[in-house]
Amino acid sequence: MIHVIAVITAKPGMRDTVLGHSRANVPAVRAEKGCIEYTPVIDTDGFAAGKPLGPDTFIVVEKWESLDALKAHSVAPHMKAYAEKTRELIANRAVHVLTSAI
Repeated sequence: MIHVIAVITAKPGMRDTVLGHSRANVPAVRAEKGCIEYTPVIDTDGFAAGKPLGPDTFIVVEKWESLDALKAHSVAPHMKAYAEKTRELIANRAVHVLTSAI
């Protein structure tokens, strides 16, 4: 299984707009072959462990059956459309592709 943690930081004040595009894209991503999980997440209010992401950042937690499934996801038409819609709204994007250490 492949795990992906994608840290998305929108330009100031644009997170809700980017999240709207991300949420609209979720059903298409979850329907992709090999997708196990694909969920955008934000800070939880009232829990003070660690440093908060802040008002401009969210994370997409992903799980894929294989690296091939993830590669297909990265070139899917709906992902290209999402990238076009959000390109000018995102300040930084860090994608961590991981595999189990046990």
